Amino acid sequence: MLKITNTLVKPYLRYKYNKLSYSTMHSSLSQNSQFDFLMSGLCNTAIGNQYSIVEDTSLDVFQARMPLHHYDDIKPYIQRMLNGEEHVLWPGKITMFSKSSGTTSDTSKYIPVSTENLYGNHIKGAWDTLGILYNNHPDLRIFAGKNLLIPGYIERYENNPEVMIGDISALMTYHMPMIGRPFFVPGIETALMKDFEEKINLMATLLADEDIVMFGGVPTWNVVLFRKILSYTGKKNLLEIWPDLQVYIHGGVGFEPYREQFKRFIPKEDFIYQEVYNASEGYFATQDQKDSKGLLLLLNNGVFYEFIPLGEIHKDNPRVLTLEEVKEGPTYALVISTNSGLWRYIIGDLVRFVSIDPFRIVIEGRTAQFINVFGEEVMVSNTDKAISIASQKTGARVSDYTVAPIFFEPGQPGGHEWLIEFDVPPNDETKFAVILDQSLRDINSDYNAKRYKDMALRQLTLHSIPKGTFVRWLKKRGKLGAQSKVPRLSNDRKLFSQLLQFIADE
Repeated sequence: MLKITNTLVKPYLRYKYNKLSYSTMHSSLSQNSQFDFLMSGLCNTAIGNQYSIVEDTSLDVFQARMPLHHYDDIKPYIQRMLNGEEHVLWPGKITMFSKSSGTTSDTSKYIPVSTENLYGNHIKGAWDTLGILYNNHPDLRIFAGKNLLIPGYIERYENNPEVMIGDISALMTYHMPMIGRPFFVPGIETALMKDFEEKINLMATLLADEDIVMFGGVPTWNVVLFRKILSYTGKKNLLEIWPDLQVYIHGGVGFEPYREQFKRFIPKEDFIYQEVYNASEGYFATQDQKDSKGLLLLLNNGVFYEFIPLGEIHKDNPRVLTLEEVKEGPTYALVISTNSGLWRYIIGDLVRFVSIDPFRIVIEGRTAQFINVFGEEVMVSNTDKAISIASQKTGARVSDYTVAPIFFEPGQPGGHEWLIEFDVPPNDETKFAVILDQSLRDINSDYNAKRYKDMALRQLTLHSIPKGTFVRWLKKRGKLGAQSKVPRLSNDRKLFSQLLQFIADE
């Protein structure tokens, strides 16, 4: 039955791909259409009335009247929505919220997920990705076997049980159409279990006999699950358990530090790694070329995009560009207006265009996650790549890492301090540190300039930490879950010092 379904679904995926191709080729038309659609919703909301938005509001007027928003700016509106008020940020009553604490904040964010956003953005983006996959790989058998996901959990909002809260993966899983459920493992009830450790342990026992062809999710938690499965089965790699495994759809964090681990898990030359950009706030981009890391920006999915140049981010009135004004090369902070009621919302991600015909981006990092204490402007994309190079040259495999600055002291230059959790440690950690530092110099000219003769920055300091440290730390902080991530880079030492103290206390 599943094999027949794989054949039957191909025409639908071809249809999805053709629609995506049309919107990509007609980028201005697509974005103008989305803008008009969003204005037709905004004019019927409390925030729209507050800023005098009408249905035919032009882009210039919208930008002049609607301010840029961070989460704290819209938090009062979201609380009203959580309490059941209608027509606040988006028409109607929103009863789904994606809970996101990100990597650096201890305070949870509740991102509204309207019905239009769930189906017209997140689920639509997933279908667009599958359409691309089948176009690029016509012999795929994703719908001839089972697909593995590790979502979070869902709970009811204490003050209004009508409201459902969970990470976006859990909300998508909960609302999975019945037609899709035969292809999904481990099953809805197990997938949405609240106790993450119990869920991982149970999944390890349930999945050993399944015919899994595709899996998705944040790399960190897939690594945890795969280690459990290999330990439970006694197998050397995943292909001994799932010989038909073909695709991994990943996103959420940079994949480069994990690449060598996954090659060990899946020793298959033609295995497909498909990167996507699906955040709590929206499904924004997906890889569309086999041999390119650029992600195709999705232009017809309920999102209108704007961009702030990196140098303008912290200004009171930054310059904001539309899609037609961006260029290849510079780094921008992403600003979105969406069909869930996020208006000119600064999501916190940094992107760089590697192509503008069509529009393709790479994710550079987070606006709150880079190090620029000494003018070095080090981004997560830089450190991920440097880790990958050092790992390849030394045979090491890195599970996770975090970096913080070492501030100037009398007579001493500054520096960067790294905590690295190795899956396979290098034979010589000092050599690994030297290669890592040199790789970062080769990648980032600003870092290299500050490293010149150790005048502003000395060679990085590296400490290896015991296996499992980051997972235990996340658990202690109440962040053990499908969407939780270790903060990569910080401009201060607050979280870094907390982690050092946690290690000392263990």
